[in-house]
Amino acid sequence: MTDQTAVAMTMIQALRSAMDVMLARDDNVVVFGQDVGYFGGVFRCTEGLQEKYGKTRVFDTPISEGGIVGAAVGMAAYGLRPVVEIQFADYFYPATDQIVSEAARLRYRSAGDYIAPLTIRMPSGGGIYGGQTHSQSPEAIFTHVAGLKVVIPSNPYDAKGLLIAAIEANDPIIFLEPKRVYNGPFDGHHDRPIVPWTEHPKGQVPTGYYRVPLEAATVVQPGQDVTVLTYGTMVHVCLAAAQEVAVDAEIIDLRTIWPVDIGTITQSIKKTGRCVIVHEATQTSGFAAELTTLIQEHCFYHLEVPTQRVTGWDTPYPHAHEWSYFPGPKRIGKALVHAVRELS
Repeated sequence: MTDQTAVAMTMIQALRSAMDVMLARDDNVVVFGQDVGYFGGVFRCTEGLQEKYGKTRVFDTPISEGGIVGAAVGMAAYGLRPVVEIQFADYFYPATDQIVSEAARLRYRSAGDYIAPLTIRMPSGGGIYGGQTHSQSPEAIFTHVAGLKVVIPSNPYDAKGLLIAAIEANDPIIFLEPKRVYNGPFDGHHDRPIVPWTEHPKGQVPTGYYRVPLEAATVVQPGQDVTVLTYGTMVHVCLAAAQEVAVDAEIIDLRTIWPVDIGTITQSIKKTGRCVIVHEATQTSGFAAELTTLIQEHCFYHLEVPTQRVTGWDTPYPHAHEWSYFPGPKRIGKALVHAVRELS
C-alpha cells in the first residue's frame, strides 16, 4: 500500500523518511553508527530520528566498523532489524570479516535456524572532491559474496522504496548511496549549475510507506539503438551523454546489482543488439566484467558488436584529476556512437 501524498525530497530526506517510516512501523528496527544519533549523520540522513525515537532506537557507536556490523549481526540473529551506517563506503574494510564470514553466512551455517535481517548503509562514489579515501565504489566486492544483496538507488523515489524493502528483507543488504546525487541529479558536467531534486519527477516522494522491489531493474529511457546498463549517479550521466550525441539509447537503471535482473537486460539487448556498460568503479574486476559475461552467456547470438565498458581507471581515485577519472558524458558519448556506428 502506498500513501499517495507526495512531497519534494532530496535523496537524503527520502532515506530519512524511509527509516522514520520503518522505526514507526516496527519496534524491532534500530538505527545506529558513527554520529547518526545526536549529530544526525555526517550527511544528515538520520537527523531528528534520535530525538523522535529515543536513544535506545537510534544511537551513536564508537569508531569501529567491525564493532558496528558485529553488534548488528548479533541483534539480527535475535530478532531485531538493524539499519547501520558506515560513514563512507571507503571505511567498510575493517568490517569485512563480520560482513563476509558472519552476516552473509548466518542463514546457511545455521541451516535456516537464524537469519540476518541487516541493512548496511554506505555513502559511495566520487564527484565531491573527496579524494582517494572518500570516493570509492566497492560494490563489486560485495557481489562476490554469496548471501549478500547489493542495492544502489539513483533517485529519491527509488531510494526510499528500496530502503524500506531492504529493511523488511530477511537477508543482509549492502545499501550503497551515491552521495553525488544526495541533493540533486548530476549530468557529469561539474562546471554547470547544480539542479535540485525539486525540478526532477523522481524528487516527488510519497510521505508514507511504499516499497520498490529488490532485484528489479527499470528502463529509465526506452530506445532502439543500444542498451546502456548502469546504476547510481551514472544513470543521469548516461541520459545526458545519449542526448548530447543524439543516440537512441535504451538506458536501464539496475537498482539492485546483485542478484541482477537478467530478464530486463536480455530483453533489451535482444532488441538493440548492442550494449554499453557504465560504472564509476575501477574497470578491472568491476561489476561490468560480470555483466559482460552474463550478456555473452544469454545474448551472444543477438549481439551485433562487442560489449563496451566505460568505467573509472585502475588507479586510486585522484583528487587533482577527479574529472579525468569520473566517467563523464564525453567518454560515454564516444562509446555510444562507436557501438551504434560499428558494423551498421
